[in-house]
Amino acid sequence: MQTTIEKARGKSHEETVTNLQHLLEKNYDAEKGYKEAMVKAKDVNLKEYLKQKSALRNRFSTEISDVLVNLNETPKESGSAAGSLHRTWMNVKESLSSDKDEAILEECIRGEKASVEEYQEVLYSKNFSPEITSMIKNQKLEVEKSLNTIERLEDLS
Repeated sequence: MQTTIEKARGKSHEETVTNLQHLLEKNYDAEKGYKEAMVKAKDVNLKEYLKQKSALRNRFSTEISDVLVNLNETPKESGSAAGSLHRTWMNVKESLSSDKDEAILEECIRGEKASVEEYQEVLYSKNFSPEITSMIKNQKLEVEKSLNTIERLEDLS
């Protein structure tokens, strides 16, 4: 029979895994979104920036996957259905826009704002080990920096 402490640890482990899997999916989505945006962007500098953001999200996915493996869990291997829908919407909007780069930046802003909210929700409503909390906070800070940069780029376009 499990003690109350063992049950609490099990629930905590399960919640940690669920939240990490959620962030992992979202990072897969963001990586794919940035790759698609990079292909569609006209400006060479914007293409390079989007390539860097895709690589950053790949790094985040790797970090989260490593933590999941260390927790004896199998990381998810793909993004979410919602991410696919967002990319489809981005394709439609971009195809109707006369300024494709501006439309791409607008969608990147929307995606990064959603990412920041997801990171905040996971961070503030869950109880993680200090190491996992640090990783999530660092990733969130980098997403916030990306959001600020993309907003500045949009203002310039």
